[in-house]
Amino acid sequence: MNTAREVMLLSEMEPGQMADSFVLLVSRQRSNTRDGKPYFRVQFRDHATVATAMIWSDTPWFEDCETNWSEGEFYKVRARYDESKYGPQLDIDRIRPVNDEDAEDGFDPGLYFKRSRFSSDEMFAELSDIAREQITEEPLRDLVLDILDEYADQIKVIAAASRNHHAFTGGFLEHVLSVTRTACYLANKYSDYYREMQPPLNKSLVVAGAILHDIGKLNELDYKPHASSYTPAGRLIGHILLGRDLVREHTRKFEELSPETLLRLEHMIVSHQNLPEWGSPIAPHTPEALLVHYADDVDAKFHMMATTLENILPGNEDAFSGRDNALRRSIFLGLKTPE
Repeated sequence: MNTAREVMLLSEMEPGQMADSFVLLVSRQRSNTRDGKPYFRVQFRDHATVATAMIWSDTPWFEDCETNWSEGEFYKVRARYDESKYGPQLDIDRIRPVNDEDAEDGFDPGLYFKRSRFSSDEMFAELSDIAREQITEEPLRDLVLDILDEYADQIKVIAAASRNHHAFTGGFLEHVLSVTRTACYLANKYSDYYREMQPPLNKSLVVAGAILHDIGKLNELDYKPHASSYTPAGRLIGHILLGRDLVREHTRKFEELSPETLLRLEHMIVSHQNLPEWGSPIAPHTPEALLVHYADDVDAKFHMMATTLENILPGNEDAFSGRDNALRRSIFLGLKTPE
């Protein structure tokens, strides 16, 4: 086993290595063993790796963890790094909060917050361009652009969720733009396939609904770079109704927007999760709402699956992943050929 050395990034450490590292505490969950003894499952991260430390009641860190350790705070640890079927693990030897002098050893808080791979400014510009170009009904276009303009700063940074999918800085915008791209494709495809529909598929509504389907998350989530949580309104009302209310409030500026267009737009927002157990009070009852629901659903679920596959440890010899992922299922990794 290697001895402690200069400060390393957590993601640079090799299995079996002991080193000093600056880490961000992102999760601290208390539970009990079968014998009733308390313990904490604590997760630390840098920009690329999340590692778990088990803090048992008979270890010297338990009282400090229970009393003083806080999510969203930075620490300097000396720990042994290992990898198991449960993912990266840390066995802590020393730990203390980061201080001002740590900047001399390379501590930079900006390295520790997960964010979208894509530029928020570029994503927002593309989303706004789609609204301007693809929503041909002027009052509806003006409504969507008005909402995007008023909440631009928030839209560019918030996460799409507190966990499971796009739960990182810029994740909301990454998800909404992806859903909107897919919805545009589906609207073009099916309006061409079914030209005799009455009324015809309304692409303007599809695009508007895709852009605004999750807009209530602006009020549902209390965004923090290390981990978002739910506001009281988010817990008691939820983003679906909060989104409908936000759209209704902005609609007062656009009296020329027809009542039916508003009704159909509201229906897309409240039905986009399809099932009561997923949060929607009603399933999609219009073709536009149906397309937005599936565009949203596939983007969220594909992100969950892709994230699982992106985090398979090098050298893994299993044919399936574990079930410890957002989809709660084992994902096939491929047949392993014996050497």
